[in-house]
Amino acid sequence: MDRPPDLRGDRDLEHNPVWLVIGFLGQALFFGRFFVQWLASERARRSVIPRAFWYLSLGGGAVLLAYAIHRRDPVFILGQATGFFIYSRNLWLIYRPRPATPAPEAD
Repeated sequence: MDRPPDLRGDRDLEHNPVWLVIGFLGQALFFGRFFVQWLASERARRSVIPRAFWYLSLGGGAVLLAYAIHRRDPVFILGQATGFFIYSRNLWLIYRPRPATPAPEAD
């Protein structure tokens, strides 16, 4: 029985080791964020999310988004694009300018 080429694994992706390396690099960056968060939490003796976590999320998410676009996988693209927005927003919330706290009035 003949199946469509993509179901047999005959995609260009399987024959292009550069894209496989890119995909694994994205996964490594994304997975690395868990180690960063774990170590930071162990050091603080409480659950914390350091800034490096968000940078690894953003970097890994960007690489995985490129990989998903190359694969033309709409589920993977939507998931990574949504995550990319969330990681960017969290970094913006960390670095956004905050209004100066007014000095207490002297009596």
